[in-house]
Amino acid sequence: MQLKSIITASLIAFLLAVSSSSIAGLKVGDKAPNFALQDQNNITHTLSDYEGQWLVLYFYPKDDTPGCTTQACDFRDAVKRIIASKAVVFGLSLDSVTSHKLFAEKYNLPFSLLADETGEVSELYDSLRNLLVYKVAKRNTFIVDPEGNIAKIYLSVDPKTHSEMVLNDLNSIQKASDKPESN
Repeated sequence: MQLKSIITASLIAFLLAVSSSSIAGLKVGDKAPNFALQDQNNITHTLSDYEGQWLVLYFYPKDDTPGCTTQACDFRDAVKRIIASKAVVFGLSLDSVTSHKLFAEKYNLPFSLLADETGEVSELYDSLRNLLVYKVAKRNTFIVDPEGNIAKIYLSVDPKTHSEMVLNDLNSIQKASDKPESN
């Protein structure tokens, strides 16, 4: 089973390296696309459920692969500080609810992993990589503000240090949005 994960991760890494990673569609300030996806506990979450809250939506290729495990554990270890910043974290991939449940339990992930099995939401967020017969989510992250607008976009992130970058930027963006506008 371990060898299968390593081979899968190696194949994904290779295919990601040879495919394009640009995002042409969404920009900071755009309305975040709505979604309705189930998490690892069969609870459906929609973007509109979190109106008035900051969201961190991180897309990742595959449950229980080395880079994705590193990224998930990085967010796990930072989640209390992210929650203290009044934000909610969601991981999204094309894996199933069952796969997410096993992954979340194995690594004690205290946030929801959303199952985008069709890839429709990943595509709306310009985060779907179509590799011939194999589709995966790109490793992109979006900070969504309380009004539902995209406040920050990260492309092809480093799984080891990403949550700290998100936390720092989230705090900066929140501070800037809390300042009263001057005339």
